[in-house]
Amino acid sequence: MFGRLGAPEIILILVVIVLLFGAKKLPDMARSLGKSARILKSEAKAMKEESNTSAQAPASNEQPPSQRTIQAAPGDVTSSRPVNEPTDTTQR
Repeated sequence: MFGRLGAPEIILILVVIVLLFGAKKLPDMARSLGKSARILKSEAKAMKEESNTSAQAPASNEQPPSQRTIQAAPGDVTSSRPVNEPTDTTQR
């Protein structure tokens, strides 16, 4: 079904997208998509680090995790939220 997409079809799809959304909204949509991708990447990295440190740390010495704030873009405080992270400061 999608194996027959050539250059003319892709160009036609792009033209339809520009007509539907307008040229002014496309950069904002791309920027928003980039922010989402950065957040997803940082969350995946944090989960991976958390699982690595929790597997290595003994269960008897656990301390409550500290909190930090992840922002989608510098200065963008509307999408910031607290994130739990291990108290080990040697990883920074």
